[in-house]
Amino acid sequence: MIETIAFDVGETITRDDRYWADWADWLKVPRHTLSALVGVVVARGEDNTEALRLVRPGLDVVAEYRAREVAGRGEYLGEGDLYGDVRPVLTQLRARGLRVVVAGNQTARVGELLRALDLPADVVATSGEWGVAKPRREFFRRVVEAGRAEAGSTLYVGDHPVNDVFPAKAAGLRVAHLRRGPWGHLWADDPEVVAAADWRIDRLTDLTALLDDPRRHRG
Repeated sequence: MIETIAFDVGETITRDDRYWADWADWLKVPRHTLSALVGVVVARGEDNTEALRLVRPGLDVVAEYRAREVAGRGEYLGEGDLYGDVRPVLTQLRARGLRVVVAGNQTARVGELLRALDLPADVVATSGEWGVAKPRREFFRRVVEAGRAEAGSTLYVGDHPVNDVFPAKAAGLRVAHLRRGPWGHLWADDPEVVAAADWRIDRLTDLTALLDDPRRHRG
């Protein structure tokens, strides 16, 4: 029985299009160029920051991030960055008595911005705040602790096979692979993803249906 549902952030809770648009503007390249390069590194299975280094070889991403902050052009999240199904679904899940956790590979600043949005969640945390990132097992141990349920009663929802599906499953959690964003769509029908995911969903609203009938949306 599922008691806690934990959500990845990027391309699960939030849209990444403005995030990359802001980076393109900062690096002074067309937004379409950087967007296309993100697609390239996704297809290669590389970390998405490699797209920034394709634009500017040798780029120190951490230093550039700090430069953006100093210039007043750092990370920002607003209501428009949330996918439209997020608030309704999280609200419904809590109304059903489930504990809701939002936890992904983001900076501590993003954690602050997410909490400022007052999401209907019991815990909102990021890897930057925890000091450990996916796909490390310790990250998912922290997710289980935050969810206050056993790993087998915790469902992790995410789009990325390497960061979400495989390590969460290896840590003993149940997993729902979300067909959303470039990673979610590219690997939606990958045999290893299909085998690892307990469920595969197209939108967060599918979660309420699978809770009513766990046989639905199985991989």
